[in-house]
Amino acid sequence: MITMVHEPRVMNESHADESDFVGRRHELAEIRRLLARSRLLTLTGAGGVGKSRLARRAAGTLSPGYPDGVQVIELAGLEDDDLLESTVASALGLRSAQRPIGAALLDYLAEKRMLLVLDNCEHLLSACAALIDRILRHTLRLRVLATSRQTIGVYGEQLLRVPSLAVPAPDEPPRKIARREAVRLFSDRAATVRPGFTVNASNAPTIARISGRLDGIPLAIELAAARLRTTPIDQLLRELDDRFTTLTGGSTTALPRHQTLRATMDWSHDLCSPAEQHLWARLATFPGGVDLETAEEICAGNGIAHDEIFELIAGLVDKSVLTPQQVGSGTRYRMLESIRAYGREHLTPPEEATLRHAYCAHYRRLADANRIDRIAPDQVCRYWLLHTEIANLRVALDSCFTWTHDPGAGLDIASSMWSYWVITGTLTEGRHWLDRGLALTAKGDPVRFTALWTNALLAIYQGDAVGARTWIAECRALAKQSGDESSLALAQQISGVAACSAGDPKKGYALLEEARNRHRALGDVDGLGLNLYLASVYCSATAPHEAAVLGEELITLCNERNAPLFRAYAQFGVAIAAWIQGDWRHTEAMMRQVAIPWTVINDRWGLVQFLEVMGWTACVRGDHLRAARLLGAADSLWQAVHASPMVVRYSEESHRRCVERTRRMLGGRAYADAFRSGARLGLDHAIAFALEDEPAVAAMAF
Repeated sequence: MITMVHEPRVMNESHADESDFVGRRHELAEIRRLLARSRLLTLTGAGGVGKSRLARRAAGTLSPGYPDGVQVIELAGLEDDDLLESTVASALGLRSAQRPIGAALLDYLAEKRMLLVLDNCEHLLSACAALIDRILRHTLRLRVLATSRQTIGVYGEQLLRVPSLAVPAPDEPPRKIARREAVRLFSDRAATVRPGFTVNASNAPTIARISGRLDGIPLAIELAAARLRTTPIDQLLRELDDRFTTLTGGSTTALPRHQTLRATMDWSHDLCSPAEQHLWARLATFPGGVDLETAEEICAGNGIAHDEIFELIAGLVDKSVLTPQQVGSGTRYRMLESIRAYGREHLTPPEEATLRHAYCAHYRRLADANRIDRIAPDQVCRYWLLHTEIANLRVALDSCFTWTHDPGAGLDIASSMWSYWVITGTLTEGRHWLDRGLALTAKGDPVRFTALWTNALLAIYQGDAVGARTWIAECRALAKQSGDESSLALAQQISGVAACSAGDPKKGYALLEEARNRHRALGDVDGLGLNLYLASVYCSATAPHEAAVLGEELITLCNERNAPLFRAYAQFGVAIAAWIQGDWRHTEAMMRQVAIPWTVINDRWGLVQFLEVMGWTACVRGDHLRAARLLGAADSLWQAVHASPMVVRYSEESHRRCVERTRRMLGGRAYADAFRSGARLGLDHAIAFALEDEPAVAAMAF
């Protein structure tokens, strides 16, 4: 099963403020021209030259020309080639319920008129080349804009070498100097550290020389401009002249771009205190950024005191090494990719070994403390925290399996996150990490138990019955060996789900009931909650009364503990049970409630079912035009998720009846028009339409 929704808009996770963009009018026009005649355009150039920012600005300006949207996919934090396809799919909103995901991704993209922006491909060059080649071969109207320090090497690739910003000559008139792109960027960044800073007749020649010294490289200019917080502009120029003259043995000619950027970073690095230098290197291991508390926990020690971290971070912010970003009520500190890569070069092996152990321990605790499958009031906050930390969690997982040689810790992280993998639709990634850990641990080792049942559950969701059976057999054996009641309950529970999925609901329900009784006896509220949800969903089609009872019990439990995500899933089960029993009003009331939390967490699989069921209820109360539009909106999403209501057990008959009655009441042409109108709504508008309050219409039985 695949779930994906893509809307015609730019999805951009850039940390740079678009208002900071300076110049590049010619390059933007060239990108537009080249993409009009080529399906793959790669922006190449040295690190720090502004490829990513240019690509993101181009994505925004080009968006209206792509009906199926423009999607920016950041690859800088991805270090595992095997996760490239699932990362691209996840960024697109594709929810994988089968492996491999590549075929499903290509199938979805086949008819799309969209632009994919793959940012920072150089460290995954072979994998990116293979994926881009496959995408272009299997699509007709899709285009790819990539950024890389090297060419991708795919047939038909067009290249645009991103130049440095235009720099002035020192003898140009001040007004002309001020209009040069490099000077505009310097002035803009200088004003952030020295409010009121402007280019004038007295400082224009100096700024022109600084811009020229830095070859117009945006990142180098930003680093230099940050020095104006504490350094007069004339002194700044002297420092640059001294450093670059030394580096070139007295030559005053312009340096090659890559040497200029490295020299600028070396210069910024030398301006840092030894403690700041060490912290720079340590913070470079956080591709997802870091908050103060985490930095204090992981990075302190070995020459950096815990209470020094705050001041050191402030110093790195002052020097533009770190960029503060407001996330919720807190602040995270991030590095541009070039700065992060430079910092990692300065991390010594002993220092990295110590850091990796602390890193893994921290994220193991974080994943366990923020399990979404707990019936708790902060479920949504837990989800967003994991979402914010996902790039760092991936580093922790990889570190457990390759650096610290502690696969048990990696299995704990991956299995603690099983609900996150489901909600985000990244089941393939979840199984990737679980498979890696299970391959590194001995069969029969108790450390495998939780990973076994969570991996089996993900396999069931993906329709991989064979894989699920393999993990379940070992899971049951370990539970029996331990004699632990909680383990026995979980083993029975996953066995029950597998039986239901295999078409034996009687056996499955019996196993789930046995497990439920064990959870009750243990007072395990979280285990009980998960059991109630699974049992209510899996028996709704064949035993709606029992499903409703279990769902209502879970709703009560969630209300007592104020657990919003669990409550939404419980309400969905109750809604379907009510529908099967003929109470469409209760179904509609429940579906209106679940739409809110599903929208908050972007649960596309839930939202497509929301639109489908709301179409049924509109039909049953006689509003056939509305029903046709909702069926159209749902249909576009069903296609996107590579599924159909005709293959979902509880949807098949209701969907067929709704379509037949709506078409008969409206007439074929009116039905088709309304259906197409709904299909063009897009997800946000479709949800808003489905939630609109409609005047009561007399219900008409199917």
